[in-house]
Amino acid sequence: MVENNLIHESSPYLLQHANNPVDWYGWNDIALKKAKDENKPIFLSVGYSSCHWCHVMAHESFENEDVAQFMNENFVNIKVDREERPDIDDIYQKVCQIATGQGGWPLSVFLTPDQKPFYVGTYFPVLDSYGRPGFGSICRQLSQAWKEKPRDIESAADKFIDTLHKTETIQTPTTLERVILDEAALNLFQLGDATYGGFGSAPKFPNAANVSFLFRYSKLSGLSKFNDFALKTLNKMAKGGIFDQIGGGFSRYSTDAKWLVPHFEKMLYDNALIPVNYAEAYQITKDPFYLDILKKTLDFVLREMTSPEGGFYSAYDADSEGVEGKFYVWKKSEIKEILGSDADLFCLYYDVTDGGNWEGNNILCNNLNASTVAFNFGISESEVHKIVKSCGEKLLKARSTRVPPGLDDKILVSWNSLMITAFAKGYRVTNDSKYLNAAKNCISFIEKSLLNNDKLLRTYKNGSAKINGYLEDYSYFVNALLDVFEIEPDSKYLKLSLKLGNYLVDHFWDAKNNSFFMTSDIHEGLIIRPKSNYDLSLPSGNSVSAFVMLRLYHLSQEQTFLGIAIKIMESQAQMAAENPFGFGYLLNTISMYIQKPTEITIINTENSAICSSLFSNYLPNSIMVSISSSAQLESLSEYPFFAGKLFEDKTSVFVCKDFTCSLPLHTLDEINSHL
Repeated sequence: MVENNLIHESSPYLLQHANNPVDWYGWNDIALKKAKDENKPIFLSVGYSSCHWCHVMAHESFENEDVAQFMNENFVNIKVDREERPDIDDIYQKVCQIATGQGGWPLSVFLTPDQKPFYVGTYFPVLDSYGRPGFGSICRQLSQAWKEKPRDIESAADKFIDTLHKTETIQTPTTLERVILDEAALNLFQLGDATYGGFGSAPKFPNAANVSFLFRYSKLSGLSKFNDFALKTLNKMAKGGIFDQIGGGFSRYSTDAKWLVPHFEKMLYDNALIPVNYAEAYQITKDPFYLDILKKTLDFVLREMTSPEGGFYSAYDADSEGVEGKFYVWKKSEIKEILGSDADLFCLYYDVTDGGNWEGNNILCNNLNASTVAFNFGISESEVHKIVKSCGEKLLKARSTRVPPGLDDKILVSWNSLMITAFAKGYRVTNDSKYLNAAKNCISFIEKSLLNNDKLLRTYKNGSAKINGYLEDYSYFVNALLDVFEIEPDSKYLKLSLKLGNYLVDHFWDAKNNSFFMTSDIHEGLIIRPKSNYDLSLPSGNSVSAFVMLRLYHLSQEQTFLGIAIKIMESQAQMAAENPFGFGYLLNTISMYIQKPTEITIINTENSAICSSLFSNYLPNSIMVSISSSAQLESLSEYPFFAGKLFEDKTSVFVCKDFTCSLPLHTLDEINSHL
């Protein structure tokens, strides 16, 4: 079997291509030097392990001996895992957007030997078809052009670079006022699908930060329609095929408007961001349905995506045995065989039919109320729930004997940090210590394996960590540390947060343009130093940085943090108001700043009724720290947030807002009157 240079990589995506006849390199000095030394253009292919069309293009083109031979003779071929190198992906995705109006994966880019792009696209079929040029003929034409008209190619590349520099500049600053939130909420609401929830039509993505923003705006404005829409979205998602009804966890997106047919890959970040919405929905409504979805999702991650060391794996593929969704779908006959006499009830509840609802198979989804099913079978609703639950467990057991989808088992600091936050929020509303323990174990793992001399590394696999951390690694991790610190205020979490927050300011801040770079000043130089400003499938590093700077300021009173948070928000607020879909997380940060955070300190947590009432209350713009011992309070006394507070022999709560604080409050009525 042929092997190429990728055999030495740790990324599961790169290893998938280690036996291609294409002589692939990773993005490294050897490959970049080879391109310059041999004066050959670079073919750069960017993708990720659970990407369906990446697999298709690999099978059609990169496993084709003739295509591979031509690529090897005429190009230096470089493969990049976008999850390991978001900076490279970001730069060339922007080029793809400029050139074609859209981006995506696989990303296929032809570069000059000095990394400047001159031709770009996404998936190319191997032969001319679907109205697209075939990959083979593109390679031939571009190779010929490089040899015969190198000046034309250099000039096309320079134009791309000029346009790219322009995309990195941000508009003029805007005053931070309530009107920004009003405009954003109305613009976002207009994008909503009134029938099925969510934004836009198919394909439909979860957009967790936008749902959170609608909850916050509803509370601020007193207009229930924003809340109702966000809850409708969460209901439809939870009952649709995008949610794994028996195994828990969410797929990447729905291919239709109804949330029925998912693209079956499961990403860690979706299963970290979405549960936070269900925690918020539970706090707002107290409806146990939302708690159930939250727990099923977190339990899926604990069961199937947690490494023995306490980190969390990146993704499950959409395909198993080469077929998309095969692991997750059912024939009715199969269900009858496993469930016997309970099958009819289960099939009615989950819309299972002989003909199926997708390609002759059934994706489990729930369109009927338990009361309707109970009426049909002449039993109680609680009996229906009991039967559905036990049937689900039997099917999950049966499903576990199938060939599972591929697992991408690399561990990324940024995505793990989002998961820590999800477990912290999950603990708040469930009071189940396994969630808090999962969050703390992951922090310990990152400290031990991915923190080196106070610098974060990006990715970990097989016992080794590599690649300097990006803006999102630092900002998400600081946010996660603060989320756990609020529940269990060990001073080490706050110390590390402040240290990493200062590192961000020292090494990522662009004072000229009032925003953070995606990479630090010690990172490898690329054709530009990219920035991440849009909250799309992941919150942008700048949005999360603004949020953590705001939180760090309130805990430490260090003015630098506040100044930076304000500059980021001001520089992007107008764009966020006009295009709220791409700025959900930033809008939540602006909302907290405009309304001013409520600082809540619980001292002595022995009164569990007070603690659980505060934890299950929807207080989106709060910084709430619960202190259980006098030693804990003493170790935090150097920080302004805790200064002057004394430990009492009964539970007391301080509520501070806008530079004024309450006296210690001892009853729920007193506390609620101050909130």
